[in-house]
Amino acid sequence: MAKPKGLESIRILSGRANLPLARRIAEILGVQLCEADAPGKKGRCYGPGRFPDGEVSVQIQQTVRGKNVFIIQPTSPPVNEHLMELLVMVDALRRASCREICAVVPYLGYARQDRKMTGRVPISARLVADLLETAGVDRVLTMDLHAGQIQGFFKVPLDHLRPDRMLAKYIYDHHRDWLANLTVASPDIGGVWRARRMAKRLGELLHKDGELPLALVVMQRDEERKKVVVKDVIGKVRGRDVLLVDDILSSGKTLVTAAEELAAGGAEKVFAACTHGVFAGEALKVLDTPQLQRVLVTDTIAHRDAVRKAPQIEIVSVAEFFADAIRRIHRHESMTDLLAYMPV
Repeated sequence: MAKPKGLESIRILSGRANLPLARRIAEILGVQLCEADAPGKKGRCYGPGRFPDGEVSVQIQQTVRGKNVFIIQPTSPPVNEHLMELLVMVDALRRASCREICAVVPYLGYARQDRKMTGRVPISARLVADLLETAGVDRVLTMDLHAGQIQGFFKVPLDHLRPDRMLAKYIYDHHRDWLANLTVASPDIGGVWRARRMAKRLGELLHKDGELPLALVVMQRDEERKKVVVKDVIGKVRGRDVLLVDDILSSGKTLVTAAEELAAGGAEKVFAACTHGVFAGEALKVLDTPQLQRVLVTDTIAHRDAVRKAPQIEIVSVAEFFADAIRRIHRHESMTDLLAYMPV
């Protein structure tokens, strides 16, 4: 496949965290995915290998001298393994005299540890930023950080993609029946701005100049942080369908608790759209509830077979979105419409 004009000096490299996404992005860009594995390994391999003692081992199999290199590696579970792979690959590229290194981290692990909630705890998101910069990253491309303020932890340029326009268009194209009587809701106070962005996007698609109704499920954790307690539902949900919008789906308990409370408040059907599907522990069993009809997640994280086959889960690919962002970064083109700044 011939490279599109202007991509001759680009290299795409992948760790082992989400090789299917990296392959799809490279295919869209018309760029061959770089081979990288342990020194002396035979066969075509992608992503770092391991020495017998478990240490990460990598050797880039194609020249990268003077090239712009994009490493696609979400720091998803196992977070420490994937983060270490990313750091080692960056070091290998820096020592191989590449021109610029962009860490493409669709899902940034440790992002929920963005501030001190109590005494004697770290701010791990800041530490991760420092590690990436020390390793030699020149810029970072990521999506839907848990807290937008994390952008300020980085001294290098960081492009923060928002998924609301992409998810809204997907819903409009594939689930327009949801939109006839829809309220958009946040499952917690901290995500209200995210839900409002989705309400605006869907409203624009439907009316060009409008916004869907907004609701909020007010929750808090008990003192021992062992369970979520619902305090109130703000907004009109009785007799309406509701779309819950969140950034991270981990255990699924918050989402299901919100769905149950909305159903108890008279909501007809409850759907969900979450950017990052972690699916930790027994999440699939937790999500298997009649109060939650459908859950959309993206492929920022590579999903195991059980997730892909789950009848209530629908996966939306971010490959086209990231490919467009990478193309623009490489060509020094504007990113403003992809970053989708929108007052809330």
